[in-house]
Amino acid sequence: MRGSVVTFQLGKQGLSQGTIELLKKTFKNHELIKISVLKSCTRDRNEIKTISEKICSELEKSENKRFSSRIIGFTINLRRLKSKLKNKLERENKKQPIKVI
Repeated sequence: MRGSVVTFQLGKQGLSQGTIELLKKTFKNHELIKISVLKSCTRDRNEIKTISEKICSELEKSENKRFSSRIIGFTINLRRLKSKLKNKLERENKKQPIKVI
């Protein structure tokens, strides 16, 4: 499931605690989530940016991981970032030659 993208819609109820909990559960199996902001929620770009920042801060507090967001049109793309330590270990493992006995 690592390559799949999950899409959510944010409607007239807006951002609720239930939505945040659902995103937390989804990020356990996926690295990328797209959230479509519907007209009934908002069409103000500054408000969409505020929603995006709030989602990232809530997820970072609870998960102790880093998240990034990108807004394209009325869609928020959320990505869970790998930790620097994990990336460093992966690079070191790739550099080591395979020993054949």
